[in-house]
Amino acid sequence: MVSIQEMIIIDDLLSALTGIDGRYISIKKSGGGEDTFSFHVDGSMDLALQARMFTYVESAKRIFPLCKSYLLINQFVESRSQFKSGLVNHAFAAALRALLLDYQAMVAQLEHQFRLGRLSIQGLWFYCQPMMGSMQALSIVIKKASAYNFVGSAVLNLLQSQAKLMAGNYLVRSLLEKMIDSANSAYLGILERWVYEGVIDDPHDEFFIAENKSLQKESLTQDYDAMYWRQRYSLKDDIPSFLANSAETILTTGKYLNVMRECGHTVQVPALENSKLTSFGSNDHYLECIKSAYDFASGELLNLMKDKYDLIGKLRSIKHYLLLDQGDFLVHFMDIARDELSKTPNEISVEKLQSLLDIALRSTAAAADPLHEDVTCSVDSCSLLKRLSTLKDLQTGETVAETEEPLSVTGVETFSVNYKVQWPLSLVISRKALTKYQLVFRFLFHCKHVHRQLCAAWEVHQGARARDRHGTAISTSSILCRNMLKFINSLLHYLTFEVLEPNWHVMHNKLENAKSIDEVIQYHDFFMEKCLKECSLLSPILLKLEKLKLVCLQYAAATQWLMNSIEVPEEDTDDNPSYESCKVLLKLRKPSKKPNSPTQESSVIQCVL
Repeated sequence: MVSIQEMIIIDDLLSALTGIDGRYISIKKSGGGEDTFSFHVDGSMDLALQARMFTYVESAKRIFPLCKSYLLINQFVESRSQFKSGLVNHAFAAALRALLLDYQAMVAQLEHQFRLGRLSIQGLWFYCQPMMGSMQALSIVIKKASAYNFVGSAVLNLLQSQAKLMAGNYLVRSLLEKMIDSANSAYLGILERWVYEGVIDDPHDEFFIAENKSLQKESLTQDYDAMYWRQRYSLKDDIPSFLANSAETILTTGKYLNVMRECGHTVQVPALENSKLTSFGSNDHYLECIKSAYDFASGELLNLMKDKYDLIGKLRSIKHYLLLDQGDFLVHFMDIARDELSKTPNEISVEKLQSLLDIALRSTAAAADPLHEDVTCSVDSCSLLKRLSTLKDLQTGETVAETEEPLSVTGVETFSVNYKVQWPLSLVISRKALTKYQLVFRFLFHCKHVHRQLCAAWEVHQGARARDRHGTAISTSSILCRNMLKFINSLLHYLTFEVLEPNWHVMHNKLENAKSIDEVIQYHDFFMEKCLKECSLLSPILLKLEKLKLVCLQYAAATQWLMNSIEVPEEDTDDNPSYESCKVLLKLRKPSKKPNSPTQESSVIQCVL
């Protein structure tokens, strides 16, 4: 038979289990925090009654932690059901609300037993024990989530870690796994749109992938240091533990799909059986779906770039014009643009150079190339060495970086060819990649110029041999000229046939077998880096090569000046048509530079003689 005192305590406990004050048991909340609930037994009751109820009160105190857990969970549910709390917290709160309904149903059944007089303190303790561990485990999670205001991935990781700690308690672990499944459903919904459509539908900023909308794809063709591909979409620090190993794959999959959407290409990942990520819960099958989505997105984008946008054809065209694979247009251009290129960069008319370049392209074999219209000209404001020193990402030698700008720089040293590249090819052929192509072009172009000047000096020598009365000066100068030509020819042969061509074929074979656009970017960047290094553009050797080329130009200029200044008897000019042809040649090929000082002039002339 249940005593009156016990019934009073049970009645108060049933009220406390649902967060209601009883006759002698009161609930207090101090400090305004969410975990500061405390339960107190009224000390003002009759002393005789206290003595008789002492045993029941001590038994009741064992149930207070369950009452406190209920209050914490209930308050968490109310606070996290607000819009600002995020989808994961909404889903977690909904699962907790369903649990509280079961809890309240249990309390209602206990109250029914109490009304029938069938419930004792020990019976109440017995029925509450199964819920005690689960509610306390959840209250621990809730305290941490509330203290640090966790949202999104942080909530999922907190639930995962608590479930691992409860691995020995099957009932509690099962309950926590249900909570994880419920919270995951909202998160996996965001993930599904990303890996299947390339869209971040994340109104509460919970997803582990961040989008930087300030970075636009147009920057790839304008900014040397454009960070669009690497930072437009990036990983945050808070990544759900169950997705940690697949985070990079997930990021890349969405990026590929997003590129295709930006191109106006219809993106539809093939539907697989049970492919909805939201239905997997803790089943690892979602990893297979992520891998399948990645394979599709990677292959689809690669095919789009190769087939529709002809990536290989674009790269081959750039090789023709910037790496001088087919340089016949350049010979014609150097002839007709001679006067303009002899000016300083500030005096050059880029529009006039462009028109001359168009003429050269249309009047040579390049006219048959439909991509020749993408070729434009540009004039830099500084020399090649100075430009190399300003590009901080290139590991140039300290000697190259510290080189001072020459006093006289002409269009021959600063002229370059540009190439129009549109999205999405700008992912591979970015402004940075084109700048590296232009560095190689400028080096090759100047070598070609030196070669032309030396050829002109050589032909002058050939025409002047008939007038060599003594047979010493002209022969010595001719040997020097021939050695210079051997040097510049060997340099051009090395650059084209031993550096650019072999590396191009290696890159081309790799591109044919590439599995993703990231591999294409990697192979292309490696190709450019290797070309720059093997062309000595990143080495102090470049300074020596530039000095040797300068000596060759000074020699060619001095030779032509000397030949023009020689007084030739009238009978020699009449009987020597080759001399007249040399005079015409000298008019066509003016020296790009005159000796800078009288001392330098005399030294070069003495060298020639």
